[in-house]
Amino acid sequence: MAGILVLLGLAVLAVPVLLIVALVAISGLKRRVTELERQVDNLHSAYVAPAVSPARSDTATAPSDPTLAELVRTVPPPVSRAEGPRPPQASAPPPIPPQRPTPTPPPVAPAAPALPLPPRPPRAETPSRPATPDVFTLAIRAVQRWFTVGNVPVKIGVLVLFAGVAALLKYGADQGWFSLPPELRLAGIAAAALGALVFAWRKRESNRTFALSLQGGAIGVLLLVVFGAFKIFGVMPAGAAFALSIVLVAGAGMLAVLQDAKSLAVFALLAGFLAPIWLSTGSGNHVALFSYYAVLNAAIVGIAWYKSWRVLNLLGFVFTFGIGTAWGLFDYDPQKYASTQPFLALFFVFYLLIPLLFARRQPASRRDFIDGCLVFGMPLVAFSLQAGLMQGGSFEDSRLPLAFCALGLGVLYAGLSWALRRRANYDVLAQSYALLAVGFATLSVPLALSAQATACVFALEGAALAWLGLRQSRLLPQLTGAGLQLAAAVAFFIARVDVMSWHEVTAVAPMFANAAFMSALLIAVAGFASAWAYRARSHGVALVYCLWALAWWLGNGMVEIVEYLARRDEPDAMLVFIALTGWLAAEVHRRRPATALAWTTLAGLASAGLFALWQSDVHQQPFAGYGAWAWLAYAVMGVRSLMCLRDSEHRLAGAAQFVWWLVWPLVASLLLAWLPDHVEGMGDGWQAGLIALPWLVVVALALFRWTWLAAPLGERFGGWRTPLLGVLFAALGLWWLVSLFLAGDATPLPWIPVLNPLELAQLGTLVLLLCWWMPEERALPPARIVLLSSLAFVWITSVVLHAVHHWGGVPWNDSLVSGSLAQTSLTVTWSVLGVLGWVIGSRRGQRMLWLGGAVLMGVVLAKLVFVDRQHLGNLLGIGSFIAYGLLCTVVGYLAPAPPRRVENEESAA
Repeated sequence: MAGILVLLGLAVLAVPVLLIVALVAISGLKRRVTELERQVDNLHSAYVAPAVSPARSDTATAPSDPTLAELVRTVPPPVSRAEGPRPPQASAPPPIPPQRPTPTPPPVAPAAPALPLPPRPPRAETPSRPATPDVFTLAIRAVQRWFTVGNVPVKIGVLVLFAGVAALLKYGADQGWFSLPPELRLAGIAAAALGALVFAWRKRESNRTFALSLQGGAIGVLLLVVFGAFKIFGVMPAGAAFALSIVLVAGAGMLAVLQDAKSLAVFALLAGFLAPIWLSTGSGNHVALFSYYAVLNAAIVGIAWYKSWRVLNLLGFVFTFGIGTAWGLFDYDPQKYASTQPFLALFFVFYLLIPLLFARRQPASRRDFIDGCLVFGMPLVAFSLQAGLMQGGSFEDSRLPLAFCALGLGVLYAGLSWALRRRANYDVLAQSYALLAVGFATLSVPLALSAQATACVFALEGAALAWLGLRQSRLLPQLTGAGLQLAAAVAFFIARVDVMSWHEVTAVAPMFANAAFMSALLIAVAGFASAWAYRARSHGVALVYCLWALAWWLGNGMVEIVEYLARRDEPDAMLVFIALTGWLAAEVHRRRPATALAWTTLAGLASAGLFALWQSDVHQQPFAGYGAWAWLAYAVMGVRSLMCLRDSEHRLAGAAQFVWWLVWPLVASLLLAWLPDHVEGMGDGWQAGLIALPWLVVVALALFRWTWLAAPLGERFGGWRTPLLGVLFAALGLWWLVSLFLAGDATPLPWIPVLNPLELAQLGTLVLLLCWWMPEERALPPARIVLLSSLAFVWITSVVLHAVHHWGGVPWNDSLVSGSLAQTSLTVTWSVLGVLGWVIGSRRGQRMLWLGGAVLMGVVLAKLVFVDRQHLGNLLGIGSFIAYGLLCTVVGYLAPAPPRRVENEESAA
């Protein structure tokens, strides 16, 4: 059982080795696949060209003899390979028999017309290029190829032999089969492995695959012997085992370099990095560990001087910094800083040189292919480890040493970039180092300065880089500039999170003259500058920067107002700030038209309505406190904004003035709604009427004095007349429906039907609606007649119910309609309306009016039967029945039938 477990363990350990070997082979497979695809395309092109050219040459000329031309037409064109075989043709006509020659030559006939050329055979389509397989498919193929190509028996045999030797050693040790001392047994195995290694070295040229596989197996057996002598049998001290492991690993590396065997080098590197793990004694000597890793990395640098084996460089980087990070997380303390810092600096230098050596080993045409993992990943990981080393100890109270480290890295990479720019074919690597120089120099700012100062520097630097990238038409500086502005925002919010320091600053610094406001203002200015730079290149990017800057501008101003002003003054200051924003946008738009600026002005004018509601909530009406001054400033800057939009002739100028004439009636309504509550003795009818008054005034101006509302746009605002009236009447319509349910008290004046504030405003709304809908020829469409008639009927019903309330003393609640007085009043009123419709429609020949009166009388009759009959026990109910009967009798005398003249006209039509 132990042997089986050993075999399974070794098989599991062999899997990563096989995967690494497979990944090494992937690059070669990719090159082979590309070359094969190119050869297939060349062969196909060479095959298609001859197949097409004969068809073209056959159709170039046509025989001049008619008989021969007829024969040519009967011969089918050649079949191309792309078309495939043609279907069988119909049988050709029999050949013309030869005629007897005549003694006299025939007369010369006119030239026959040119025969149409036979259709050109279609060209064979080039087959589509097969898709390149993905990485996983290539990896599977590489593993399959490793087991199927080359000297497969040797590969499998070495693996099996490797596992067998390990199992045999373990099993023999457990069973006591060997009578020899462990030293002799291990020496025998080592001698056999050395013999195999020598034999494989001698066969390196005649049978390379066999020799490399055998060399790797022999070195692996020797490493196992060292491991067994140290861990299992305890016959070898830790120092000797470690030294022998180093020798074996170094020997494997030398063999790999001498024979140009990448897979052997990978095996040696893996064994070298894993040796301290399986030979560990638990002493925790980090100096010895990092010294050993320094030797291994020096070997990797030496190999990189001769070979461009990228996988070797990546493995060294991953193991070195990965194991170093793990050690730092679990075993580092500030007392070990002095013995750890030199190794981190040494490893940084190693992996700073390796990308340079890798680029130097590339051909001149491929030096733009850089090792990005090491170029960008190594300095970031190393700087993070450096920051970890400086945590605690003497560096805990200051971030300046780490800032100087970042600044030093920026200077180092700037020097490398400058040096590589002076050499040919190193442009990509030079640009990469320049980017790292900018990054580390930028990183040194927040480490040395406060968060707010960092935000200022980042914002200005980001705007400068964006402008520079546009001037040079380079994408990387533009992206870096955008990233720096985002970093400025992050730095600003980090500073704002520190609530205590913020309150300390605001307690002593005046409004608009404090570090927080100026930092946010610089971020906004940087965003506006970037938007201005992009305005001619990319409207989309310019819009994003403009929205970003506008958000910072608005947020900064609002936060400043909230922090420094009392709650009562906040809406007034906000109104002025928003009006100022819209005016500034309009001024810039007048000189450099931009749709985003016009939208900003439009939003600033429209948002005043929300601030008016806020003002009414805070101090009861918009003009209280500093509200009057705020609305004066809004009026002045709003008019100027409209003039700027007019001068720019932008399409949103009309929308801005449209919003303008909706804000002012809203503000006036809020003011007039406040007035009755603060004047003693005024009823709710006055408040409802005063709320509608500003809207009625604007509607009347729009209908009868449009030129007053059209300024300053003038005739260009004419297209907005109908939409403006529609919105005004929609607002009045909502008010009209709500006002029907109000009691309409006219105190201190007596309530008179129609002649009271509420019903006058309701009637005015209907009259103005009739004036708007009444065309010049004074004939309303039927649909509008029905709607206006319905509204008038509802209004008359409301007047009757209000009369019952005010004159009849019936409370204004749900029981009002169910009372006998209200029902009798409605019956009489509706009956009178029906009779009037009947009579007037009959006298004027208006059949629709007559039918309307008839329908209304039918409704009243149904009301009498189902509703009023319960009131027959009192005089009011009896009066309603008598009144209806008398009115119907009058109608029967005056207009018993529909108008005949209209019927005759309709029948004639």
